[in-house]
Amino acid sequence: MLLSCTGINKFYQDNHVLRSVALTVENQDRIGLVGDNGCGKSTLLRILTEKELPDAFEHDEPAIAKAPNLRIGYLAQNAGLDGSKTVQEEMNNAFAPLRQAKEIMQTLEAKMESGLSEEELDEYARLSAYFEINDGYTTDVRIRTVLYGMGFAESDLARTVSGFSGGEKTRLALCKLLLEAPDLLILDEPTNHLDFQTVGWLEDYLKGWRGALLIVSHDRFFLDRLCTSICELERGELTRYKGNYTAFTKLRAESRERQQKEYEAQQREIAKLEDYVARNKVRASTAKSAKSREKQLEKMERIDRPYTAAKQAKLQFTYVVVPPIDLLEVKNIDLTVGSGMSRKTLMDGISFTVRRGEKIGIIGENGAGKSTLLKVLRNILPHKGLVRWAAGTRLGCFEQESESLNPYATVFDELHDRYPALSDFEVRSLLGQVRLTGENVFKETGVISGGERAKLCFAILMMEHGNVLLLDEPTNHLDLSTKEILEQALSEFDGTILFVSHDRYLLDRIADNLFVMENGTLERFKGKFSAYQEQIRRKTEAEQAAAAEEKRKKAEEDKKSGYRSKEQRSLEAKRRAEQKRIEQEMDALQTEQNTLQESLSDPAVAGDYEKMQQVCMRLEEIRQQQDELLEALIMLEEE
Repeated sequence: MLLSCTGINKFYQDNHVLRSVALTVENQDRIGLVGDNGCGKSTLLRILTEKELPDAFEHDEPAIAKAPNLRIGYLAQNAGLDGSKTVQEEMNNAFAPLRQAKEIMQTLEAKMESGLSEEELDEYARLSAYFEINDGYTTDVRIRTVLYGMGFAESDLARTVSGFSGGEKTRLALCKLLLEAPDLLILDEPTNHLDFQTVGWLEDYLKGWRGALLIVSHDRFFLDRLCTSICELERGELTRYKGNYTAFTKLRAESRERQQKEYEAQQREIAKLEDYVARNKVRASTAKSAKSREKQLEKMERIDRPYTAAKQAKLQFTYVVVPPIDLLEVKNIDLTVGSGMSRKTLMDGISFTVRRGEKIGIIGENGAGKSTLLKVLRNILPHKGLVRWAAGTRLGCFEQESESLNPYATVFDELHDRYPALSDFEVRSLLGQVRLTGENVFKETGVISGGERAKLCFAILMMEHGNVLLLDEPTNHLDLSTKEILEQALSEFDGTILFVSHDRYLLDRIADNLFVMENGTLERFKGKFSAYQEQIRRKTEAEQAAAAEEKRKKAEEDKKSGYRSKEQRSLEAKRRAEQKRIEQEMDALQTEQNTLQESLSDPAVAGDYEKMQQVCMRLEEIRQQQDELLEALIMLEEE
């Protein structure tokens, strides 16, 4: 057991955020923590890391137990670093004990020529062993491996941390945590600010993590690939499910269905007993039997009414006109941004076709031109080349930033102005269908939340009845439950979909083809997103294997040319130090031998039998020691 907590309660004013939460984390656990926004996930993480204290409640005594010397690494959503330091300095701090050992070793190595004491030699040997066991010679390599994997370049090492954006600082903080390798790594939304390639690298890195992981994330693909259990926070209570996120959704649905059936069965039994008691209590012949059933009711352990989540949005995309099979032809178009002197061409000479019923995900790095492509297909941006939609095509569009909404119009007026034929009741009903209700419908679209604007755009999209849907980041700002509802609606839609998304779960479930935009080109991948990821993984492994082979060949060449690594140089330094010590000891013995031999001619010694015997015995010991030291010196020189 690494960490265990019981009886964790937390109040914010009158809101009971956490209710008797209990959680145990074992070594190698891979736990995903999920729940609606504001349910208390980040609060629980702060309590586990002792950045916040739990509240006492009734008979619950909050307790948090940790394994001895447990090292916890915590990446909060607003992680901070020392802005005055360079990236290299911050990353070096992850290896502070190793760096300190290296400095002492270098000091001792500098003194080796003049000779080291026995204590210094022992200290050097101890530090060398510690340094090697903890891979001290590879710290620079590990720093670069993690930084490069997280999207940083060699030139970033010398930059000051304060010069990076907020998202980049969060990535740097994560890099430092990975290098520190704590026993329990706690991550709060670690995939924010990461592109596909970086998230994929992080997943692969964490798959080999030696300790335990506790992760809060809205990235369901990330949770699916890493987690072996999911903990859901709902109404302040924590429930743990075995398996990844996909398994969790199935198990949760089955559990709620089972709870509902058990509750309904008990309610039927209660109603039956209460009816019998009411009808038979006053009759003398049946009063005893009624009393028995009344006691049975009193002793019955009541099943609580199962939690019913807030009414969810209902999305359904329909169309009337069926377009031809050959739906879209694009030939030699260009994608440009800006105007005048600042005009920039992102891609040129793009050609492709789309057939009816295809669902195509458009992926690529930020700035590759994904949103620009959708605007060109809608003919709202100037371009060269051909964009030809088949007759009968009707487009339904969802914009990433809700650009077409009037920020000064109310939610109600925005929808009513677009479709004036709708009655007030029909407008309210449609807004209610996407869970825009109450006073929210009379707020201006410019002040409502991003999630509420997205729901308004979905209401408009349903009214457009497009047989082709062009969607730009449709899951941005949505909570997990609304994402699932949208995915279900899109999977049931039998028309054509072209959509831009960074949501890998959505891409894998909806898209049957991908448009991959990178390095100024558009390539089509026929298959699911997971298959594309696997192809990229195999390609990366092949490149790494080729690089490793090249490195091996270079190492062999360097070995032949006499190149020595830092480790080899350290071993050589220790060999020279030992050789120097032996030579110094042999010199001392030779000096003593010369003195003793001279003493043999001294009359005081020559005339004293006991003194003569002592000198001869010492000379014999010296010769034996000299022979042993000489043999050791020869062995060192042969190494």
